[in-house]
Amino acid sequence: MTTKGATLADVETCVEALWPVAGAEPWDAIGLLSGDPAAEVRRIHLAVDAVLDTVDEAIDAGADLLLVHHPLLLRGVTTVAETRYKGAALARLIRAGCALIAAHTNADVVTSGTSAVLADRLGLRQARPLVPSIANPVHGIGRVGELPEPTTLGRLARGLADLLPATAQGIRVAGEYDRTVSRVALCAGAGDAYLALPDVLAADVYITSDLRHHPASEARENARVSSGPALVDVSHWASEWLWLEIAAAQLRDALPGVEVTVSDLRTDPWEFVVV
Repeated sequence: MTTKGATLADVETCVEALWPVAGAEPWDAIGLLSGDPAAEVRRIHLAVDAVLDTVDEAIDAGADLLLVHHPLLLRGVTTVAETRYKGAALARLIRAGCALIAAHTNADVVTSGTSAVLADRLGLRQARPLVPSIANPVHGIGRVGELPEPTTLGRLARGLADLLPATAQGIRVAGEYDRTVSRVALCAGAGDAYLALPDVLAADVYITSDLRHHPASEARENARVSSGPALVDVSHWASEWLWLEIAAAQLRDALPGVEVTVSDLRTDPWEFVVV
């Protein structure tokens, strides 16, 4: 006896309920990227990135849908020729009958989104968004809250290394190892756009990814002459990978006839470091 799945349109409805399009940033490119809404979906595979390895993994697993966090077609695309990665990825998915959906900033802002999951795993108390949504103030970008008990910056960084999947980057820290930290601001994914937010400046430490030299240097120098947080820079992929299991559980509850699997392939782009 086989279990009846759902249509791709049914999955789209579920995705909209979990991660409403209205929560996405205007520049984002989310939702159904390829696939026939009438097609049957029996297995969904989740990944942070739609790269060739996760595309092949989804196809090899017999998935009817690859649901990713980062949109494949976010930046301007002028060709889908198979001589380029995006064209090759799309062609493989289409030939295999595997659809592609992205839930990006719309999945960042919800109460079970990327930053909320990271805050929860750190045990932050009274966590709230750094940038609340106008329509729903419990939704928003990033989170700020209190650790269960004060710790040192070094111990917090070590805890993050244990919590997140390993990458070549590891955990980069700007601040004194023995500095006491209690109030934590964070943004899963790239977050240097929020370095000047009042809640970030008032925190003991700001955890995010993709911190560039000049914004990070300016933030640390400003902290020396007035006040500001220590900085912890983690892998972009690693900070958002934690969300996949939560998303998978939500999909399983909403679509009981559909199998949902999670990729554990490391799609962080860096392979090794030399020191």
